[in-house]
Amino acid sequence: MAGLTQEAGEAASQGRPPAIELRNVSQQFRLESGKKVQALDNVSLKVEPGEFLCVLGPSGHGKSTMLNIVAGFLQPNSGEVLAGGKPVTGPGADRGVVFQRDTVFMWKSVADNVAFGMKARGVPKAEREEKVERYLRHIGLEQYGEEWPKQLSGGMRRRVAIATVFANEPDVLLMDEPFVGLDYARRSALHKVLMDLWAESQRSVLFVTHDIDEALALADRIVVVVKGQVVLEERLSMPRPRGVAEITGDEAVEIRGRLLEQLDPEASGVV
Repeated sequence: MAGLTQEAGEAASQGRPPAIELRNVSQQFRLESGKKVQALDNVSLKVEPGEFLCVLGPSGHGKSTMLNIVAGFLQPNSGEVLAGGKPVTGPGADRGVVFQRDTVFMWKSVADNVAFGMKARGVPKAEREEKVERYLRHIGLEQYGEEWPKQLSGGMRRRVAIATVFANEPDVLLMDEPFVGLDYARRSALHKVLMDLWAESQRSVLFVTHDIDEALALADRIVVVVKGQVVLEERLSMPRPRGVAEITGDEAVEIRGRLLEQLDPEASGVV
């Protein structure tokens, strides 16, 4: 598996609509002081079917605002957002979201968490149970189905949250810095879990991060957002899976340099 997924390339060549498309999207907020903040400024961006896109940028420069607009939690001041060619007017089952914080139901077992979305959609019990078993096996928690989330480590709960969203089979997975705060070993393990699930499902992923190495390890394509604008786009052709050797190789070093140039506080005016 290298670069843009085969499904994404075939979808583009067959004229299928992008999984996600932002057309000239702008979003402005007014603070209590009365000051206006331009979170997004005329952003146009596409995520192709099956593509893993990372949105990289400093904190407070519009990344999460973009994701929340795509999720349907916010309506932009101007512009349009499409999911599968249809206007986004609110949240929908076609877009699954994994947040920074733990979002598992602490009063439900691990298995019931993974089954929750499927049950809400009326998926038959036998099918739900088969998928729960399969996804728990994917994330290495097949022995923990009847346990309570409070009995799991933070990294294990993140795995449950990811499996829960994948099990609901959205067209697009939206991830807002889901591994922030985890140490390198746990984060690397979760990267592998995510890559395995993505490779099997070929879902589109929009992944927000401020970590360059994380973006290099995961993405087909990286876009950099600074001050609410897309200032750089980099497509990656490095083979997968990507470990230390891949993200420190010649291609990665060149891309990292260009990313750092855009993220440099003095060059970008980041404060």
